[in-house]
Amino acid sequence: MSNPVKTIRIGTMIGGHAKLGEYIRQIADYGFESFQINFWETIPQDVDLPKLADDVFAAIGERDITIGALGLYGNPLHDDEKAERGRQDWARLIDAAALFKTDIVAGFTGRVPGKTVEENIPRFTEVFSPLTEQAAGKQVRIAFENCPMGGDWRDGSWNLAFNPDAWELLFEAIPADNIGLEWEPCHQMCQLIDPLPQLRDWVHKVFHLHGKDATIDWDIVRRFGIHSPQQFAYHRTPGFGDSNWCDIITILRKGGFVGAIDIEGWHDPVYRGELEMTGQVHGLNYLKQCRGGAFIPNPVID
Repeated sequence: MSNPVKTIRIGTMIGGHAKLGEYIRQIADYGFESFQINFWETIPQDVDLPKLADDVFAAIGERDITIGALGLYGNPLHDDEKAERGRQDWARLIDAAALFKTDIVAGFTGRVPGKTVEENIPRFTEVFSPLTEQAAGKQVRIAFENCPMGGDWRDGSWNLAFNPDAWELLFEAIPADNIGLEWEPCHQMCQLIDPLPQLRDWVHKVFHLHGKDATIDWDIVRRFGIHSPQQFAYHRTPGFGDSNWCDIITILRKGGFVGAIDIEGWHDPVYRGELEMTGQVHGLNYLKQCRGGAFIPNPVID
């Protein structure tokens, strides 16, 4: 019998490196249902994607674990050697997605520093129009992460896809069904955006989620504002932050979302270091409960 609860899977992000299979073997039995395999800026030169896919599935074995997405987080809009490698690696991941049995490649849009969001749109269109067409031909979806990476509307160095006004411009520039969002509440909350009404508006464009939350210190906001040296927001593992993930998952289900919420660890100010995996597994179990707990089949009466 199929498990309809798992139309939304709960997993975690893992770094793409040559020893990934060994890492998966150590965490696979904790209960993760999916993995996002991610790369920073470019794919390491010692990583062969077909071999990596073989290693990943050998490590997963007979477990019911899928690959929620592939991710590449760099700046493909720059005009330098690393950006050129990044653009080539976007194309490589799109071609390799089927090897990992996923249809999502996610990452930052990139950004030309010193230019506003509007001024970046021509460069964004130049870079991502052919990638979007390539992805469509492979039945792959592109999902843009919603992290500002320290930027704002006027300037930044990494990513354009950080708020709804930017999303409108991006999706108007490339009006394709196979580009959307890799969404998480954390980055919106750190802009003091309420994530729930936003998700209701944009759930149709959400292809993948990062399981990362935030805690807002409203005392700091009230006393010092958001531009002082005082930290007013903290990234948190789900289960330790301010978001109601029961509501988030309800909105996802009502919006027809099918896919994965992969926990983005390594950010929590408390559950880190030796407590990293403790926090991640707590977040995993918490999100499973927010999803409704274990699947219970309905009675069947002939």
